Amino acid sequence: MNTHIPAPELAPEGAWYKSSYSGGSGNSCVEVADLRTTRGVVGVRDSKDPSGPALQFSPVGWSSFVALAQSGEVDFDGA
Repeated sequence: MNTHIPAPELAPEGAWYKSSYSGGSGNSCVEVADLRTTRGVVGVRDSKDPSGPALQFSPVGWSSFVALAQSGEVDFDGA
């Protein structure tokens, strides 16, 4: 499977949503499109570049990433 595709080709504008943790301006975050029922993937794009590339994750890969992020075992701010 190709891991990235232009975001507009992956999902329409209304399919993308931001995390409630993205803050007031919402300019520095990623957006997610849950396409598991239509395309079998979860899409992720940069909110600053909505027409740019989007990553595609398998449902298992996405669930694993979310579980890791929620576990607190990784310091995402220290990258």
